Amino acid sequence: MITSLLVANRGEIACRVFRTCRELGIATVAVYSDADADALHVREADTAVRLPGSAPSDTYLRGDLVVKAAQAAGADAIHPGYGFLSENAGFARAVLDAGLGWIGPPPEAIEAMASKTRAKELMGVEPLGDVTEADLPVLVKAAAGGGGRGMRVVRELARLEEELAAARAEAASAFGDGEVFVEPYVEGGRHVEVQIMADAHGTVWPLGTRDCSLQRRHQKVIEESPAPGLPPELVGELHAQAVRAARVTDYRGAGTVEFLVAGGRAHFLEMNTRLQVEHPVTEAVFGLDLVALQIQVAEGVALEKEPPTAHGHAVEARLYAEDPAADWAPQTGTLHRVDVPGAVRLDTGYTAGDTVGVHYDAMLAKVVAYAPTRPEALRKLAGALERAAVHGPVTNRDLLVRSLRHPEFTAARMDTGFYDRHAASLTAAAPDPHAPLAAALADAHGRSRFGGWRNLSSQPHVKRYRTEPDGTEHEVRYHHTRQGPAADGVTVISVSAGLVVLEVEGVRRRFTVDRYGERVHVGTPEGDTALTPLPLLPEPTTRRAPGSLLAPMPGTVVRVAAGLTEGQQVTAGQPLVWLEAMKMEHRICAPAPGTLTALHAEPGRQVEVGALLAVVQEGESS
Repeated sequence: MITSLLVANRGEIACRVFRTCRELGIATVAVYSDADADALHVREADTAVRLPGSAPSDTYLRGDLVVKAAQAAGADAIHPGYGFLSENAGFARAVLDAGLGWIGPPPEAIEAMASKTRAKELMGVEPLGDVTEADLPVLVKAAAGGGGRGMRVVRELARLEEELAAARAEAASAFGDGEVFVEPYVEGGRHVEVQIMADAHGTVWPLGTRDCSLQRRHQKVIEESPAPGLPPELVGELHAQAVRAARVTDYRGAGTVEFLVAGGRAHFLEMNTRLQVEHPVTEAVFGLDLVALQIQVAEGVALEKEPPTAHGHAVEARLYAEDPAADWAPQTGTLHRVDVPGAVRLDTGYTAGDTVGVHYDAMLAKVVAYAPTRPEALRKLAGALERAAVHGPVTNRDLLVRSLRHPEFTAARMDTGFYDRHAASLTAAAPDPHAPLAAALADAHGRSRFGGWRNLSSQPHVKRYRTEPDGTEHEVRYHHTRQGPAADGVTVISVSAGLVVLEVEGVRRRFTVDRYGERVHVGTPEGDTALTPLPLLPEPTTRRAPGSLLAPMPGTVVRVAAGLTEGQQVTAGQPLVWLEAMKMEHRICAPAPGTLTALHAEPGRQVEVGALLAVVQEGESS
């Protein structure tokens, strides 16, 4: 019987496991890096052990340190979470060799399936050998790990070697294993997966299906269960293949078997020998706690011979600190507020006041809605996200709301190319046109010595704002009158420092106003608008040489193009520098053909947003 459990992970993952542990009466142990010293998962644990350093390779990926932490804290078992070491057979063996309990499948099962190449061999699928033009497009994938790391779609044969090298480097950095392979890339397919749960007594449960087709950079954004619109015979085939994957590896515990569905056929992709981020949607429709089942299976408890029956529909959206309009660039800073209303489930590793840093994944929370039908679940989740107050770094909240309401998604006609087709329309700026006026009126009221307005008419007051993150600038004009503040085109009903009520074309609208330093968040039932006040006269700015390439986010330079030197000729779109931030790799490319006149990027160098990386002087070589 497990009495104390260490979770070998961080953030939302650890908090999720701790929640079940508290319900079961199990004491909890956290591990944390220096960057996570004040993180929510540390605050929620009964005991916490420091892993010196901040980089994952020095902390959370050090299985030896995690085992020592468990021993030092008196834990009698380790749960790997669903990242970092969760699919590392060597770590599982080290845990067992130390006499600790292991909440996961046997090391042999992890070993068999953790390598995607070996998994495909077990399932009778062969990767591509020598790639020809006829094979294109192809997908380069890391043999280890997941989360989209080390994945590249290649549509031109001339780019294959470059993308193989990039994938190897990224996979080695993320997973400590640079093995990659190539497989056909199926256009227009849906990403469908089957959750399994297996015990040590020969029972394997296939727990329905999940659709995870809405992805950016091969990382999932919105998931749901059951996968809509699949014919019963295809669901049966998916379940049969998932059960086969479990039986061929003598699997125990929770796992996920992933497929690409196209043309009515299921193509095996891989088996993740762990719990998945999207497991809450399965929990919702089956009425289960999968973490509790993991622990019970590890303790030797037998599952019922048949799984429970699924009911209703569940959908999950991943709320990221990122700017989808800027190539999904991750964002950092203080999370001042995160408040999601409505009857939804919120799994998060952050609370108000926490800092979103550069070292780890950019996901702030998972928001999950359950309802009797799919349309009801989509409506519930979209409404909750729309009314959510998420103040701090730029997030993908608006993209999520628009995605959930997109006709292609609501009709279940989506595939993995959804964001390739629709990202531009889903990220188009749509700030509330009256938000700047509400911010200006609330600011004037808050700054008034007596909290009131003068009785005499006045000249127009002018304020300027910039909406974030799109950068649109607005000029606001309002008057003080005997009856109070006034502005053209609206009727001002009431004003306070935190709430403004305006009547626009006969409709009363409420605007909440929150300030955090210079940033202002104006909220309505339709969403938030983030504003930055601007001076009435533009301030002088630092001039940069034409062709300057700046860091789009804080991060680490992981590599520079081989042989790149100042004075070299470069072509438009040529990758020059690779920057890694928050588990995502970003290529900095030449904006035009020209000469590289300066190169300031060095591998291993930490850079802040806006740091000068290189300069390309435009113009073809002579």
